[in-house]
Amino acid sequence: MTRAETKERNRRALLDAAFEVVSRDGYRARLEEIAERAELTTGAVYSLFGSKSGLVVALVTEYLRPHYEEVEQAIRADMDLLEAVDAFARYYRRSCDAPDAVSALSLQITLLDMALHDSELGSRLAASVRTQESHLIALFTGRSHNGTVLTSHQAQRLVTALRALFVGLTQGVLLGLADGADEQYFADAACALAAGAALVDPSLQ
Repeated sequence: MTRAETKERNRRALLDAAFEVVSRDGYRARLEEIAERAELTTGAVYSLFGSKSGLVVALVTEYLRPHYEEVEQAIRADMDLLEAVDAFARYYRRSCDAPDAVSALSLQITLLDMALHDSELGSRLAASVRTQESHLIALFTGRSHNGTVLTSHQAQRLVTALRALFVGLTQGVLLGLADGADEQYFADAACALAAGAALVDPSLQ
């Protein structure tokens, strides 16, 4: 095995171990346990990620990247805005039925708890999420809607609103608090939001 292959194997092992420990313990997660589960030393954590915060940020990036890549595949270039939002909403609802959906929700809640206890980590996590969401903003920018095209600023406002909507609905589905929230419900709610005042920035009027 080459040095690069060994480095990637160790990186993957630490991320997998961190997912398990961080999901369970949150900000109390111990680097020693993460390293032990990965059959490595804490020195490997510092060598590969710089710090515990660096490992957590990498974990978030690793978790989010495939989801955004799948969304990009689901939203075709020829769709108008509402068609794109509809496809995004249906993808998001299907993710609620994925085998790891509960673990993913646990991780999200745990990361929020960690961010509230560590402002520096919170800032780094927010930056990581914003970087990933920039791909969504680019996906929606320029799509036709009511005879016009969506600007980048409008797309950013829409992505923020959709994130809040889907996070809340997903929690409701997984906690049994959103009876009847199927794909059509997700799509209808998202399209209603996209078609309404959420796209209007009062400062630009």
